[in-house]
Amino acid sequence: MIYQTCVAVNFCHDHNCIHRDVKPENILVSSKGIVKLCDFGFARLLTGPGGEYTDYVATRWYRAPELLVGDTQYGPPVDIWAIGCVFAELITGQALWPGRSDVDQLYLIKRTLGDLIPRHVEAFSKNPYFKAMTIPNPPDRDPLEAKFSGVTANTLNFMKICFAMDPEQRARCTDLLNHPYFSRPFIRDMEQLLESTGRDHAPYRPPRRHGQHGVEKGQQRGPKATPFEKGLPSLSVGISLKDNSPIPGMSKNKKDKDRDHLPHI
Repeated sequence: MIYQTCVAVNFCHDHNCIHRDVKPENILVSSKGIVKLCDFGFARLLTGPGGEYTDYVATRWYRAPELLVGDTQYGPPVDIWAIGCVFAELITGQALWPGRSDVDQLYLIKRTLGDLIPRHVEAFSKNPYFKAMTIPNPPDRDPLEAKFSGVTANTLNFMKICFAMDPEQRARCTDLLNHPYFSRPFIRDMEQLLESTGRDHAPYRPPRRHGQHGVEKGQQRGPKATPFEKGLPSLSVGISLKDNSPIPGMSKNKKDKDRDHLPHI
C-alpha cells in the first residue's frame, strides 16, 4: 500500500502538484490490490520558489510542522510527512500523533522528534492564532526507537527520513521508492501489478439476484477475495500509546476512546 501511495504522490510532484491531504481515508484499495489516491480538494499546483499557500490544509494528525505553525511557504515535503504518518499507522493500527489541538499536535511531535527548527519557532510566535500560547516542554522523550522497538532498521529509517523536522532535509518520493525497505523482488511484483491494470479497466458490478434463488442463470458471482484482501495489514509491534498530553482538558474518557477512530480536524 505504501509503495503504491508513494508512486501516486510522486506522480503529483512530478507534475508540480502537492496533494496536501494524504491520509488513510484518501487511500483506496481495489479487490486486486491496486491503490488509488483520491480527494484532491486540497491539492494545489506549485507557483514556484517563494510561493505562499494557505496553512489550513490536511487532517491534523497528518500535518507537517510547517503547516501546524502556520508557515505559508511550503511544498512537496508536507506530503512526505503525511506518508510517514500513514506508514506508522499501518504498522500499529493507530495514529502516531493523535493531537486534540494544533498545539497538542506540536507537543506530541516535539516529544518524539525533538525541538522545532528556528524558522518554525518564529512562525509559531508570529502567528496570531497562537497569541499568548506556548508549546509545553515534554518532561521526557518518547522517540521513534521506543515507539517501534519491534521493527527492522529499514522500517525505522523509512519513518525517520519522512519525519525530518527541516523540510529541506526530508526525503523525496524518489528516495522512498528506492529505499531498501522495499526489496527488489517486491518492487518487481508491484511494477507488474501496476502494468497489468492498464489491460483491465472494467469495473466490478455485483450480480443481479432473483428472490431467494441466488444468482440469475447465466450470471457469474463476483471474484473471490484475493490474498491481498485477506492479508490487509495488522502488524502489531512493541509500542507505547500512552496519552501524556499536558494540554488541559485533553484526558480521555470512555466516550473519547470510542471515537478514537475518527479524525479530529
